Amino acid sequence: MHAATVAATTETARKPIPFFPYPQVFLSEADHLTRIFRDVGSRGAFILQRELVQFETNLAQFTGAKHAIGVANATDGLLVALRACGIGPGDEVIFPAHTMVATAAAIHFAGALPVPVDCGPDHLIDVRAVSAAITPRTAAILPVHLNGRTADMTSVMQIAKRHGLAVIEDAAQALGSRFRGKCAGTFGQASSISFYPAKLLGCLGDGGAVLTQDDEIAKKVWALHDHGRDQSGEVLGWGLNSRLDNLQAAILDHRLTSYHLAIEKRRVLAGHYHEALSDLSEMVLPPGPDQGSLNGEIGDHFDVYQNYEVEAESRDQLREHLAANGIGTLLPWGGKAVHQWQQLGLTASLPATEQLFKGVLLLPMHVWLSQDEIARISAVIHQFYRSKA
Repeated sequence: MHAATVAATTETARKPIPFFPYPQVFLSEADHLTRIFRDVGSRGAFILQRELVQFETNLAQFTGAKHAIGVANATDGLLVALRACGIGPGDEVIFPAHTMVATAAAIHFAGALPVPVDCGPDHLIDVRAVSAAITPRTAAILPVHLNGRTADMTSVMQIAKRHGLAVIEDAAQALGSRFRGKCAGTFGQASSISFYPAKLLGCLGDGGAVLTQDDEIAKKVWALHDHGRDQSGEVLGWGLNSRLDNLQAAILDHRLTSYHLAIEKRRVLAGHYHEALSDLSEMVLPPGPDQGSLNGEIGDHFDVYQNYEVEAESRDQLREHLAANGIGTLLPWGGKAVHQWQQLGLTASLPATEQLFKGVLLLPMHVWLSQDEIARISAVIHQFYRSKA
């Protein structure tokens, strides 16, 4: 091999692989984003302008929702969705403990009591645990679609119907994910999506949206996200200031046009991970993109791989080994499920979730990741487990 080629290969092998390369959110298309900024800025079109209306229309069409309403962030989206569905003081809302604290915070600030339940083998809400947690005060179920995979919404909706409960979906990580052909966020009364920079469809700051099929809920969400005002300016009650900035909407609408390519890239990368790591008995992987698939569907699921979440033996030592080799990883939610943060007072015994958090780990997963980088990550993981054999 030529000396220059060897040097380049060595340099690539030593180049750090961050968990997520935040500068690329801008740098990957800096010229186009700058043109958007100049266009929107030169018109002074910052709040509730045509770009936002256009993005909401296109987002609704993409997901199959009747209404999409841009909000300042996904946490606000959950909060206004809960309130628009009539959830408040005296109510209990069931949610999976394997989620960000924001999910529970939205329930709390709606005035309701968050009730955490266990996750199943797929890391999503365990429907058996949902049924067991229902009390006379239960008003809603809040499933969380994690890592780009939609929960078993057929079972969730059956339980909700049987007990007369609302369903509000946390679809922050699942835009474009489908269950039995239907998009995450379109099953229940309302849902929330995140556009945080590291999300599947990311903007240059915080952002979110609420989806709903219900006209009355949509009207309530609109008022709640804009100081209690309806679209004519009439104040209907108390509300928040949680509007999606028009500049962010313009960026998101631009990125939505090529979003199908981002999903395709993530599914290809997940396939590379699956091929490279599936021989390891020490690691449990998410389903591969074509595992048991028919026309791209994994049984009932079409996953979009917001994250690549694994369960790993000797997780902490593996993470140290990866870091020593310049590879970034992440412990979900700071390494604790929501009910494990004692200051929140959510006392519960959730053995499956607690066991999961002893080994759960996120490997790099983003559209700028290359097949060669996945090969390097996988080789370092194999090296670690071989050294322990």
